[in-house]
Amino acid sequence: VQLQASGGGLVQAGGSLRLSCAASGRSFTWDTMAWFRQAPGKEREFVAAISWNGGTTNYADSVKGRFTISRDNGKKSVYLQMDSLKTEDTAVYYCAIGPTESPRAWGQGTLVTVSS
Repeated sequence: VQLQASGGGLVQAGGSLRLSCAASGRSFTWDTMAWFRQAPGKEREFVAAISWNGGTTNYADSVKGRFTISRDNGKKSVYLQMDSLKTEDTAVYYCAIGPTESPRAWGQGTLVTVSS
């Protein structure tokens, strides 16, 4: 499976962005999908995950109440709606497929820059 992330950009603090990740190949419908991010000089960290049917979602404490993960299995896509963005949300965001402990594939990353 290959993942293509998009939707990053420059936004002011308090604004919103919606990231998308499109999967190609097989084995999407039954897999957990997740978003991670890596800020400059920091390690990659978990942001959010969604189960294969969308019934279960998990979020990092730092984004709870501000970010929403969703998926459309018919379109083989997963989304991350990011609201009330903060400067500390600035990072390269990666989508991933498979168990969040050890994803088996990663997207190429999309840069989100939040200005003050």
